Amino acid sequence: MKLADLHPEGTRKSIGTVTFTADDIIHFAEKFDPQPFHLDAEAARRSLFGGLCASGWHTCAGWMKCFVPYWMGEVKRLAAEGIVAPNLGPSPGFRDMRWLRPVFAGDTIAYFVTFVAAKDLESRPGWRINTILCEGENQDGQPVIRFESKVIEFT
Repeated sequence: MKLADLHPEGTRKSIGTVTFTADDIIHFAEKFDPQPFHLDAEAARRSLFGGLCASGWHTCAGWMKCFVPYWMGEVKRLAAEGIVAPNLGPSPGFRDMRWLRPVFAGDTIAYFVTFVAAKDLESRPGWRINTILCEGENQDGQPVIRFESKVIEFT
């Protein structure tokens, strides 16, 4: 089975949610993005964001945190139905990364994936590159992150 058979073009799937706590935001920022508005609530209040907010990379990591268990669940679900799930490999990259709104401490982000297209690789029979749209919305339904990713599929 191909990913395109499992998720027809344009099909948007909910893959999970992440609540961003102040402690999580600070912990991530200490390791990966040490900006004052990610590290210190008071400094963040005085910043252009007006409050402690997550690194954009943290919101992106939240998408992956949801996608991996979602996909593992799909693999198990398909196996229970006697269907072999597509083999997904690494991502050769992403494009058009947009952090549309800050994600503040206490926000819960719902993440989604939409299958966009697949292209067979002429140089590797049985391999294809899938394009997926990755999105996140806050608890008010406002978009906070959006990017297009590629994922290799092989047989």
